[in-house]
Amino acid sequence: MTPDLILFLVLAVLAVSTAVAMLASQSAVYSALFLVLNLVTVAVLYLLLNAAFIAMVQVTVYAGAIMVLFLFVIMLLGGQQAGSGPDLPWQRPVSLVFGATLIGLMAYVLLAGSRGTLLTAAPLLEGFGSPQAVGRVLFTEYLVPFEAVSTLLLAAMVGAIVLTRDERKEGR
Repeated sequence: MTPDLILFLVLAVLAVSTAVAMLASQSAVYSALFLVLNLVTVAVLYLLLNAAFIAMVQVTVYAGAIMVLFLFVIMLLGGQQAGSGPDLPWQRPVSLVFGATLIGLMAYVLLAGSRGTLLTAAPLLEGFGSPQAVGRVLFTEYLVPFEAVSTLLLAAMVGAIVLTRDERKEGR
């Protein structure tokens, strides 16, 4: 085993365990903090793929800005403790089927990888993950979805301003 593979496996176990801890936590604040740890772990996995720009965007945008917003919302709304509602009868069997499927897929990947058929590294293109490469792909292949998302974000921002503004008095 190479050091890169060992580091990848350790990070993969850490990412999965923080995701499970996020889901299993009773406190919304702890769930958000486990999500931050998960996002940082994924950023380190991006660094292993030589995608430093994508890793920094992951940390800056998701683990930084979005999670701060989540924590402010949790604190302002007072939703620190998750309320437990009634269990639906179909939840446990569906979760067991999904869990067994996940374990089966992981076993297949590990067994197929030991034969050398699955874990073959493809050569990376020159400049993979650089800001120039990300910008080129974003503004050529994904220009229409990028503009659609920017339009949706603008509409959401205008909607939030309209919903939160104070009504002006008739006398002014």
